[in-house]
Amino acid sequence: MSSRSAEEIRHAVRKRYAEVSCSAAGRFSYPTGKAGAIAVGYDLSLLVDLPDDVFDTFCGVGNPFALGAIQGGEKVLDVGCGAGFDLILASRLVGPVGRACGVDFTPEMVKKAQANLVRARANNASATVGIAEAIPYDDDAFDVVISNGVLNLSPLKERSLREIFRVLKPNGRLQFADIVLNEDVRAEMTDSLDAWSD
Repeated sequence: MSSRSAEEIRHAVRKRYAEVSCSAAGRFSYPTGKAGAIAVGYDLSLLVDLPDDVFDTFCGVGNPFALGAIQGGEKVLDVGCGAGFDLILASRLVGPVGRACGVDFTPEMVKKAQANLVRARANNASATVGIAEAIPYDDDAFDVVISNGVLNLSPLKERSLREIFRVLKPNGRLQFADIVLNEDVRAEMTDSLDAWSD
């Protein structure tokens, strides 16, 4: 357990991802950008006409869409939407009668996501500032919640998961990709703000 406060951790993560909102290149120990999206198995046909700005900040750790099909007409929430990569893909999958909403707690990322949604002509999608521990949507609002490498950044994971299940409809689906550890983390790592924001 970290001796750092939730607010200290959030501040470090927010600062790091404000920088990533310009570019993810060279900031992580795994592939990012278009090469990273291809490496984690995104359907290439979905990536063909995405604006370059959408790829520049991609730093996902997996492909939440590989866990189940998103149906036309569904309402999808992307928790930690970043600059909008998965949000745009979700908007395409749900189609014109569906809805894709994103929340991210880094204002710079939300601003970039909003611009990318316009560039991608994703008229059925929106992005807003919000945290996973207090999602700004009503109960039972979404058919699917997706997330990509974000829950591990939350200092209050149980609260984040409670919020996700609060906004999911009965029988809704959580499809997320994240980093999972097989062993306990050393105390010096749990207290490292750099480790929290990696």
